[in-house]
Amino acid sequence: MIAIIKYNAGNILSVQNTLTRLGYKSEITNEKKAICASDKVIFPGVGEASSAMRYLRDRELDIVISDLTQPFLGICLGLQLMCKSSEEGDTDCLGIFDTRVKLFPPDDKVPHIGWNCFETFKGPLFKDVSIQDDVYFVHSYYAEKCKHTVATCNYVRPFSAAMQKDNFYATQFHPEKSADVGAQILKNFLQL
Repeated sequence: MIAIIKYNAGNILSVQNTLTRLGYKSEITNEKKAICASDKVIFPGVGEASSAMRYLRDRELDIVISDLTQPFLGICLGLQLMCKSSEEGDTDCLGIFDTRVKLFPPDDKVPHIGWNCFETFKGPLFKDVSIQDDVYFVHSYYAEKCKHTVATCNYVRPFSAAMQKDNFYATQFHPEKSADVGAQILKNFLQL
C-alpha cells in the first residue's frame, strides 16, 4: 500500500487520482501506524510552511517521517518541508535535506507558474526522462542547491528541482500535473 500523508495541505487528491490511473492503490492518512506499515510514502502538498509544520508536530508526524526507511517522495511543499528551514513563516522544518528554502526575490515574477525544463538531473527518478522534458511548477519559494540536489531548473536563478538522500526523494515540480513525463517519474519512484 502507498500512504499519502494528510497534513493540512492541498493537492493531495490529484496525487491519489494519478496513482489510481497508474494502477496503484493508495490511502490518504495521518495515522502513524498506517504510514509506518506502508510500502511507499508520498508527501505532497500545496500550502503554507509554518501551519503545515505545526500540523505535523502536533501529531508527532515530524518524528515518524524522519524515522521512515521505505521509499519516501515529497512533492512541492513536501520538498520544502523536508529542508532545514523555510523563510515562509520563519519555519524550522524536518531537516532531512541540509539546505534552506528561500522566497524568490520580489523583483522576480512570483510565483513561478508553468512548464520548465531541467538544466541537470541524475538518479533513479529520471530513468527514461529526457533533459529537454518539461515539468510543471507552481511555487514562490525554492530550495537552494546543496549536496542532495539531483535535478536543477532555472527560474531567474538556479534552484533544486529534485533532491535525494538515502530513501528520501523530493520534487519541487508536480509530477502529478506534468503529463507523461510526470507519470514516468512517479512510476520510477513506485518501482524503487
